[in-house]
Amino acid sequence: MMNGEQIRAARALAGMTAQELADASGVSYPTVQRLDATRGPVSGRHDTVAALIRALEARGVQFLDDGQIATGPGVAMKDNSL
Repeated sequence: MMNGEQIRAARALAGMTAQELADASGVSYPTVQRLDATRGPVSGRHDTVAALIRALEARGVQFLDDGQIATGPGVAMKDNSL
């Protein structure tokens, strides 16, 4: 599940503004703004979130599943439950 923090971090890594992400993904700017401002899991439609992911991945962003390791420079949140 995608969360707003991931969208903001991915946009920053890709060097994209919210408008650039909207243009690249075909998702409306107000929707990108709303999802970008979300704390925790986003409530957007699956196809909307998939479009954002595709646009960010096209700019070189790699989304990681729990325990997965990046293939290049980047950032990830460590498990704070330990």
